This record gives sequence, structure tokens and C-alpha cells, in this order.
Amino acid sequence: MPSKQTQQKRLSIGIVGGGIGGVALGVALSRHRHLDVQLFEAAPQFSEIGAGVSFGPNAVKAIQLLGLEASYQQIADSSPAPFEDVWFEWRRGSDDTYLTASMAPGVGQSSVHRADFLDAIVANLPEGIAHFGKRCIDVNQDDDSATASFDDGTHFTGDVIIGFDGIKSAVRRHVLPPEQYGEIAPFWSGTYAYRGMIPTDELEAALEAKGSEKRLALVPQMYLGKDRHILTFPVKQSQLVNVVAFITDRSTPNPKLPEDEEWVQAVSQEGMLEVFKGWSPACQAILECIPEPTRWALHELPELARYQRDRVLIVGDAAHALVPHQGAGAGQALEDAYVLATLLADASCHRHNVSTVLSAFEQVRHSRTCKVQRTSHEAGDVYEYAGENIGANETKLIDNLENRFDWLWSHDPHDDVMAARKIVAVATEH
Repeated sequence: MPSKQTQQKRLSIGIVGGGIGGVALGVALSRHRHLDVQLFEAAPQFSEIGAGVSFGPNAVKAIQLLGLEASYQQIADSSPAPFEDVWFEWRRGSDDTYLTASMAPGVGQSSVHRADFLDAIVANLPEGIAHFGKRCIDVNQDDDSATASFDDGTHFTGDVIIGFDGIKSAVRRHVLPPEQYGEIAPFWSGTYAYRGMIPTDELEAALEAKGSEKRLALVPQMYLGKDRHILTFPVKQSQLVNVVAFITDRSTPNPKLPEDEEWVQAVSQEGMLEVFKGWSPACQAILECIPEPTRWALHELPELARYQRDRVLIVGDAAHALVPHQGAGAGQALEDAYVLATLLADASCHRHNVSTVLSAFEQVRHSRTCKVQRTSHEAGDVYEYAGENIGANETKLIDNLENRFDWLWSHDPHDDVMAARKIVAVATEH
């Protein structure tokens, strides 16, 4: 009989938040028998709001490294040949003139419906790990453990708490106490996004009726204009087209959302059409196919000073929520999940040095995730003819769009793992 000591798990980990990143982390950690993994989700079941989500080559790489590729490929969409490597085609919103395309070789516009993707990865989560109706309200820790408290009066105490609990994170307050760091709150980016989903055949017919090419429905498009842009890409095995139409208030440096305004609200089609009055035939066709749009006030976080405090770490949107203009948010959460799971599963990681491991994670991820936040905001400026030193100059715009994603997409998250291991090794020697 093994002694009680050897039966004990090497590390107990509490994950707060059951979105895409939290579930991916849970799945990856649950493959290791010596780890005790518990996941706490506020909702009564796993669910995702939002519609389509797109993944760049770096995110697809993280999905592969996380061992979730088979689940992903079953539901992922891609553009029809010969456009399978197109991330987006860029067009002038006033007249549909083609400007250029951003190419992501071997990946293209790899997109899914958010809820479908979450379901696909949840299917890999073993029984007994997920707990629902657990809204985290407080976190505290001492030298030996960390505890998350939930609004139903229950608690979880373990060696580590990972806050994957989104832009309105409760874990964040513990990592960055307001008395030391001030109140950190999501801020409105100045941009509203009108969203809708259109059956593909309906959009193809509408485009043709306006004299536009119906292939615009199947190949991902971005229509650009002053303070506005519209994007489309297919989801649900190309049965539906995901549409997001953006408008940004640049009249003041820090636009404020009206006090009591909900982040997401139903709006009239009429109001949305008014915003894009005078835009191209294709844009009119697209928006006229959305009878009941919702309007989202896009929020982001400031770049945070830190993500880790001893045994507690925030990741994903809890740490670096960003605007969606580079399709990079879910990708960063998945990179976080892969890097973190690999470090925590390493045999050299145990309850006495786990703070060092979390600190190493923060050191290798912080500058990249901050840069993704910053460049995502800048990308929105570029698309809306407000890019620094670019404006409405189409020659400069085309050059920027052809190259701006290279650094983001070429990243291999395994390099982060290797860098973090070096940091831990050095810290352990001293």
C-alpha cells in the first residue's frame, strides 16, 4: 500500500471562470493524475455570449499544443478555395473597391461560433471537475494556501488560484489591491459594435440583388471608412455569416459611456443603417439582412502592472481584456492556458515553489499580452482611417495591413514555456 503521502496530489489548483480559456486550462491540467484541478463557474452551466470568434495562426498553434485540435477541426470554418489562406480582404467601405488582403498561410480565417467551440472543449473535461453557480466574490491567501470565496457561502482552498474570470474579474482585486493600485476598472474603448448573424444563402442573394459578387459572403471581408468599419466572415460550416459593424467616437480623447447604459442592448435596424448611410452597395446589402441587431459597447482594460501575487494569478481577459480588432483575445487566453498548464504540470513544480513558477509565467507573458492589447486598439484606428501617420493614405494603409499581424501570428507559445523554465531554474539556484 502506498503511504498517504504518495497518494496526495502534488498540487491543488482552483480555476475561477469557465469560459474558453478556463476550460482549456482545466482540460490540459486534468490529463495529469498528480494534479487536483477544480473549476468554478458563476453561471448554472457552461455558456458563451457573443457570436463568431476568429483565431490567428498563433491561436491555432496553441489549440494544437493544448491537444484540442481534433475537437476544433470538427467545427472550424475556413474560406473556400482558392481563398483558404485569406485572413481578410480589405475594401473601401464607400464603393467596395478591393485594397489588399492579409494572408495567414495554412490557417486563413479560422473561425468558430463561440458557443460551439466552448462545447467542443468542454467535451474533453472529465466529470467532477466543474462546479456551477459559483460566483467568486473574494480571494485571500497565506503562506501555505489560497482561498476563493463564492457568493453561495462556499469556499475553495488550494495551493493556487487561477483567475480566468473575464473582464469583470473578482480575482483581479486581490492581485492588484485598490489601496495600492487604485481602482482598476474596464473602460469603454469609444467603439460600439453592431452584431448580427445572416444565413449565407440570404446574404448571397442580397449581394447579387445589389450588383455585388456573392463570393463576398463566403470570403472574409473588411470594409473600411472614417470612424467606422464592417467585417464579415462565415461560421457554422459556412451556413451563417457573422457580421460586426463598428463606429468609434473620436471627438474626445477619453469618451465616456452614459452612466446607466448597458454594455449590450437591442437596437433598431433603422438606427444602424443611419450610421452607415452612403456606404457601398455590399455594405447596404449586409446591414439590410440584420433585422434585429444588438449593439455592444466594447470595453478593454488598461495595461496592468502585474498579473501575479504569490499563489494567485490572473490570465485571459481578467488580465488583458482587449478590443477585437486583431481577432486576438481568445488566442491570448489559449496561449496563456497552454503556457500555464505546461509549467504547472512540470514535475519540478510543487506547492512550495509554485509562486516562483507563476512569477516566471508573468515575466514571459506580460510584455506580449500588453502589446496585443495596445496594437488591437491601434488596429481599430488603422481600419477607421485614424492610424498614426497613416490616416486615409491608402498606400500606407495597404502596407500596414499586409504586415501588421506578422509578429502576432508567428509567435510560438512553447518559446514562452522554455523562457519561463529558465527563469525558474535560475531562481531555484539562488
